[in-house]
Amino acid sequence: MAKRIALLGSTGSIGRQTLEVIENLGKGYRVVALTAGSNSRELEQQVRRFRPGLAVLSNIEAAAALERGLYDLDCRVETGPEGQLLAAGWPEADLVVVALVGFSGFFPTLAALEAGKIVALANKEVLVVGGELLARKGFLQLGQILPLDSEHSAIWQCLGGRSSDQVRRIWLTASGGPFLHQDAERLSRVTPEDALAHPTWKMGPKISVDSATMMNKGLEVIEAHWLFGVPLEQISVAIHPQSIVHSAVEFIDGTMMAQLGPPDMRLPIQYALSYPGRKATPWPRLDLFAQELTFTAPDREKFPCLELAYRALQAGGTMPACLNAANEVAVEQFLAGNLAFTDIPRLIAGVMAEHSVIQQPEAPALEQADQWARLKAEELLEQLADRS
Repeated sequence: MAKRIALLGSTGSIGRQTLEVIENLGKGYRVVALTAGSNSRELEQQVRRFRPGLAVLSNIEAAAALERGLYDLDCRVETGPEGQLLAAGWPEADLVVVALVGFSGFFPTLAALEAGKIVALANKEVLVVGGELLARKGFLQLGQILPLDSEHSAIWQCLGGRSSDQVRRIWLTASGGPFLHQDAERLSRVTPEDALAHPTWKMGPKISVDSATMMNKGLEVIEAHWLFGVPLEQISVAIHPQSIVHSAVEFIDGTMMAQLGPPDMRLPIQYALSYPGRKATPWPRLDLFAQELTFTAPDREKFPCLELAYRALQAGGTMPACLNAANEVAVEQFLAGNLAFTDIPRLIAGVMAEHSVIQQPEAPALEQADQWARLKAEELLEQLADRS
């Protein structure tokens, strides 16, 4: 069946790999809308290659440059948050891939779901911030949201349509990041370059730092809770440095099923885009018998961000939105050289400690919590700087 795809976040790591997958899938897959932040040059190249009817850049000046560059093509150019929302509900699209980073993906995802689109979701923050709201609106039906994260794709494949009451435990695997074997006392001196050097995955800067702090796994715990309807106490994390077992499901009868594959994001992307079928790929395959597979428990004292995510989900309401916003600020400041690696969880915990939770929030309350947490994080950042 032909699929018409709107890709939100096309110039990021996931976006580029999604376009590679679409090109490999070939006939029957057509890009009808592309969006990005400010990279007008790369988006122009993508538009010329895939010929969508709509192109969006969040940055106004970049959008103007794009429009000038596409003078000879019949492609509508829009800008700003309104442009992202337009692409999310673009009438020609039946599948919307959301690869935007952080909270910026929430409202476009909501718009796509409200427009009746199928959403292939690479932005875990959408479910971290708004999973409770999307559940209340009835959008978390498997088949309307298709996970692109390798871990959640693995769980989805292992479940095979079985209901959550058949599940005893979900096991999310984590590589442990670049500091798995680093002494805890040395973590305060690691650099952004150190944190970006992931041992197995090639990812964007934000998710690479989240992997190094293990916040990424904490966000995935929250995402799994909402996406698969499994209680928090039935979701566990296992450190698996080889990144071959992407996650596993333990069923109530004692059976455990795991999904294995090389650490290549194109595989879960293609599974979501070609679902419910499977198509051949030209990419490297897993040589199972050449692998050593090891698993250990995470060190929550060394990596406290994982525990902060569990606490945020337990608090519920607007607390996960607060966690996510504080983390985005902390990562941004760490990458800019303004915050020590070990101060990332301290900043997040400080923001969470001062947040007054609103239960069962609607979208405006989630946005307000996000904005409040960012301002509070900036305020606490100054205090951390004065203390150092």
